[in-house]
Amino acid sequence: MSNLDRNYEQLIDRITDLVLARLQDEDACGTFCRADVERMVDAGAERIGVVLGNSATARDWAGLIDHTLLKPDASEADIRRLCEEAARFGFASVCVNPVWVRRAAGFLKGSEVPVCTVIGFPLGATLPDVKAYETRRAIYDGAREVDMVINIGALKSGDDCGVEEDIRAVASAAHENAVLCKVIIETALLTDEEKVRACLAAKNAGADFVKTSTGFSKGGATVHDVALMRRTVGKALGVKASGGVRGIEDAKAMVEAGATRIGASVGVKIAQEAAGIKTESARSGSNY
Repeated sequence: MSNLDRNYEQLIDRITDLVLARLQDEDACGTFCRADVERMVDAGAERIGVVLGNSATARDWAGLIDHTLLKPDASEADIRRLCEEAARFGFASVCVNPVWVRRAAGFLKGSEVPVCTVIGFPLGATLPDVKAYETRRAIYDGAREVDMVINIGALKSGDDCGVEEDIRAVASAAHENAVLCKVIIETALLTDEEKVRACLAAKNAGADFVKTSTGFSKGGATVHDVALMRRTVGKALGVKASGGVRGIEDAKAMVEAGATRIGASVGVKIAQEAAGIKTESARSGSNY
């Protein structure tokens, strides 16, 4: 490990420790159990290393990517193309708006690529029971993964219990049907303390992943945020880096920081760049 990596990990450790200390000191934490906070961090407060080794192929990289198209003007032809690319490259999923779930599931029939959709998207300012219904309806239409947006305003108001219940409503609806639940915390709108609290709420509520961004706010994933999120949730949850991942180098940086899934609209480009790097490395004798 380089001195830079060591210093970065120490910085993440200090941030998390400061946030936990603040939570311990604040009476406003209320029923958001301080013992639970301590137990979660103590049990899993370490960064997951690179999930792809030096011999990773383009297919390996594709298997980490949710191939995404969430633009409001996406057409049926666009969704069909997205699904055809996902099946051809072997992406982890396609991520589409709820209105396209049934059609995407039909396009992907016979492939191993599942359909992912978004819940309470992109603002998160929807009531928990409405998010739960939206989740169940999307599953009925064929979704096998859901990415929900938290109630950001509740988090910033200090209502961590409300945030947790909001997440639990969706996670429970998803898990009733063996569907993965990812929780978008919208890091660009949060302080580091709020990011930690959001991740702990997701973990308490039984989510499967925490995710950085919708891609519709003022910023996307950063290495700093991914590392902080990984440090907070430990090994128990996946971490999805989404927004601003524009190529293989961005994807590699996110994975090295602790991401186990990448959300990107440029999945084909990442896979192709991974294939190009592999080819060039083979010619130069490298194992990458």
